[in-house]
Amino acid sequence: MSDLLYSEEEEALRAAVRGLLTDHCDAPGVIARTESDTPHHLAVWKSLTDGMGLAGLLVPEELDGQGATHREAAVVLEELGRAVAPVPYLTSAVVATEALLACGADDLLRDLATGTAIGALAVALHTAPGAVHRTVRHENGLLHGTLTGIADAAVADVLLVPADDGGLYAVDAGAATITAQVSLDLTRPLATVELDGTPGTLLGDAEPAVRRGLRAGAGLLASEQLGLAEWTLTETVRYLKERKQFNRPVGGFQALKHRLAQLWLEVVNLRAAARNAADALATGEDTDLAVAVAQAYAAPVAVHAAEEAVQLHGGIGMTWEHPAHLYLKRAKADSIVFGTAGAHRQAVAALVDLQAP
Repeated sequence: MSDLLYSEEEEALRAAVRGLLTDHCDAPGVIARTESDTPHHLAVWKSLTDGMGLAGLLVPEELDGQGATHREAAVVLEELGRAVAPVPYLTSAVVATEALLACGADDLLRDLATGTAIGALAVALHTAPGAVHRTVRHENGLLHGTLTGIADAAVADVLLVPADDGGLYAVDAGAATITAQVSLDLTRPLATVELDGTPGTLLGDAEPAVRRGLRAGAGLLASEQLGLAEWTLTETVRYLKERKQFNRPVGGFQALKHRLAQLWLEVVNLRAAARNAADALATGEDTDLAVAVAQAYAAPVAVHAAEEAVQLHGGIGMTWEHPAHLYLKRAKADSIVFGTAGAHRQAVAALVDLQAP
């Protein structure tokens, strides 16, 4: 097993991303965007891609990428999770990029790596790696059908669409009808994609590409959930140190100390699981198991952390102006992204040949 501690380079990357998000992606701004028709923060996305080259972390250098690994991408997602940043990093720089790597679509990879284009895999966001997913009909060289629950389709330039002939097709998003769906997590909007005789370019076989994209997405989603859980725990501790009742800090009450200590243990364990998943994706060792373990554990911890943040902030935690609701909605939505924790526990049982009683 590799060393799961963060390297100096990874810590430097973290500091750079956190600094950018602190300056340009504060909570009031994110809340304001969720109330608008344009929730995505494309200015921050441009800074992440053009300014820092982070969209191409998983793309080889010969294709204008950074030639980095999933460990570096995981660090970026931790920071994006801490800020609940409304940018299409997970969907474009991870899931779509991994699908294109499986197909060897060099030109599209260059576009995604340089931030010239945003990609979205047209598979419902709740689909687990290896699970059955919906396809569209391929007939006379054109695509017909409707796909629902597609994350970040509203800002995508290219859609990667699986068809019933077994192929994965690149479709110009402008040629499809994209309709916004009601989403619990307003910072990661979902949409319905309708194709009515839409042309597409065959990229390769859909099954291995979709599986690779969803597996990488599930593994690195745990890092996003880690960042979310760490922020909510840190902010809750800070608030309880400042909030006073009976002329003493609320955080001094033993019952609350026990709750926070339990949550801290859960977050520490989540960090280990998320780092292990990122490392397994980078090295290719026991990848399926590491990803399944991380997702089986990550969702309940992130939801617990967000719920505790709302409750322990008292009345202010229930207000729209406080960002706690953003984290709770993201945590709850993430709990079914790329499969539920229960589905991943079943995957773990199958992978280690653990029979049900």
